[in-house]
Amino acid sequence: MNWPAWLPLRADLAPLSPYGAPQVPADASMNTNENPYPPSPKLQASIAQAVAKVALTLNRYPDRDATQLRTALASYINEASSTQTSSANIWAANGSNEIIQSLFLAFGGRSAIGFIPSYSMHSLISKVAGTSWIDGGRNPDLTFNVDIAKAQISEHKPALTFITTPNNPTGDLIPIEAIGKIAEVVAVHGGLLIVDEAYAEFSSERSAVTLIGEHPHVVVIRTMSKAFAFAGARLGYLVADPRVIDAMQIVRLPYHLSSITQAVALIALDYRAELLGNVATLIAAREGLVSELKALGLTTRPSGANFILFTGFAHTAPQLWSALLEKGVLIRDVGLSSYLRVSIGNEAENKAFIKALREVL
Repeated sequence: MNWPAWLPLRADLAPLSPYGAPQVPADASMNTNENPYPPSPKLQASIAQAVAKVALTLNRYPDRDATQLRTALASYINEASSTQTSSANIWAANGSNEIIQSLFLAFGGRSAIGFIPSYSMHSLISKVAGTSWIDGGRNPDLTFNVDIAKAQISEHKPALTFITTPNNPTGDLIPIEAIGKIAEVVAVHGGLLIVDEAYAEFSSERSAVTLIGEHPHVVVIRTMSKAFAFAGARLGYLVADPRVIDAMQIVRLPYHLSSITQAVALIALDYRAELLGNVATLIAAREGLVSELKALGLTTRPSGANFILFTGFAHTAPQLWSALLEKGVLIRDVGLSSYLRVSIGNEAENKAFIKALREVL
């Protein structure tokens, strides 16, 4: 973008572009890894009641510390991972991206590293926050390599090391044993290991929250946008040693989490059995799509998330993306040569995707 001379934009931000998937009309929107199943009528009614109750006191600031919500999130983590997490181990914010930004503001004084390709907001927020970003390496097949990661951490000694499991956009998992080994290397050089678990509920691996007791420098980022089907509510949270959260309090904006967001997130947690019931459905649909893609002669990367990265088509990635969009199917060009990513949709969306793909290949 050509910025006008009168605009005092920071020089290091001038070459950057805003993050965002294309928002264009489509019959099947399968590009942002959303959960395709909306809240049930009963859950909708409960949300409406909660919002109506909060509306009576919107003239007052929200609970600055989100105490009730953090307690409920701790209970959910304990239930899912058999930990002894308390509200003091939890911090909640407007989506996991605010969590990431706060981590950079509090701890990004040296440098940060992530292993590419991975979630692109890690590097973008790093640059916006003024932290030097290092592109770490992976295997040629895009899978995570523990030895490469350990060597690069030892070389660069970053303040923040980011790993993502299941990884976006590749979908691969990092075993808990490997995360433990990386945590040991990070500890030697005095940094935090940030484990982004946005898709944890779709994963078969044990969560890194189970490492925090032994490794207080491990920080786990979670979200309610994916498995909880609450992307529009904007609720992300982290699980960490209380001292990490105490430090983040310094950089957090006052009253950053609205009363409405806190109230609807609490309702979602009350309905977690219903919401998480769709996870098994999406995993089964993912495996079905993998079979369909392979039947079309395409190659898929192993995925532990609610999306599939695939390749093996004759078109360029932008060409195939455009051809599918012309047929009403919107998927994601993640910027990897010869790869595209498709989010798992509902039954009708998945059928529309395969039908469109069959027609254009």
